[in-house]
Amino acid sequence: MTVFVTGGAGFIGSALVRDLVKGSSETIVNIDKLTYAGSLENLTEITGRNNHVFEQVDICDTAAIATLFDKYKPRAVYHLAAESHVDRSIDGPADFIQTNVVGTFVMLQSALDYWRTLDEAAKEAFRFLHVSTDEVYGELGPTGQFSESSPYEPSSPYSASKAGSDHLARAWQRTFGLPVMVTNCSNNYGPYQFPEKLLPVVILSALEGREIPVYGTGENIRDWLFVHDHSAALQMVVEKGQVGETYMVGGRAEQTNIVMVRKICQILDRKFPEKAPHENLIRFVTDRPGHDARYAVDCSKIEAELGWKQSVTLDEGLEQTVSWYLDQLDWVKAVGEGVEKDRRGLEGASE
Repeated sequence: MTVFVTGGAGFIGSALVRDLVKGSSETIVNIDKLTYAGSLENLTEITGRNNHVFEQVDICDTAAIATLFDKYKPRAVYHLAAESHVDRSIDGPADFIQTNVVGTFVMLQSALDYWRTLDEAAKEAFRFLHVSTDEVYGELGPTGQFSESSPYEPSSPYSASKAGSDHLARAWQRTFGLPVMVTNCSNNYGPYQFPEKLLPVVILSALEGREIPVYGTGENIRDWLFVHDHSAALQMVVEKGQVGETYMVGGRAEQTNIVMVRKICQILDRKFPEKAPHENLIRFVTDRPGHDARYAVDCSKIEAELGWKQSVTLDEGLEQTVSWYLDQLDWVKAVGEGVEKDRRGLEGASE
């Protein structure tokens, strides 16, 4: 049997691919264009595994995607490929519309064309999982949580493009009967995260003795989800989820950005006491436009219906993440080398 993972060389996608390859004898076909945020360096742990196939293909290339469906005949698709950096979407939204909206349309339509050729048993078994974000719901006040029935109120070009792709996914299920499910996750963190995101920026800046940039006053709140817990949730949805349903995936770990930054500094203080306190490197910078104040996710549906739950606490996940980066500085250099960071990426860091 075969499954597709789009965006499988990115942060979340590569975590899913590594977990699937290690935990199954199925062939995992990894489809990635290898843009700035995707790297084969994220897949070195599974080098040489005979059940991992990499295809460097743009999801907007209709002919190429159709060829992959015809060649590999997957039983399931994990669709994660997306432009995901909010700051970059502010300066250059066109790529986000193309990849996130047009690319999702191509994947859905190609999957539908393929699905229609299957026999009834294979049609019944096929699954298409569209992986999205809690940012499509906009921002929350000081209380409450997003749920599967929350209204869409995206704030950035990134979240608007993801909202559009969510609507397409649901439309292809309701109109054409394609067996689609949708997940909306909270903020992921963990190993292999691209070096311009908040946690890696903090870790790497502190290690190099550079100022640690924090947007505004750092009081923006996010629900932090360890990436391998997210991977486990996605696998559970594909294997046990109900067609047409949406599942929220969260870490049950709300925290402000500034507290996250200070937690990392405290871990580094223990590991490098001669350079403590690392908090002295924190510098507050001009906030980015449309920066949502708070996200929080009610993930009780996936917990109750599918039996998923988080495997690590926030403090445990942060300890693992910092330790991983300290052990993998060669990866950081390989992935970050030659990357042209945008203007806001230099001033602050996206969550």
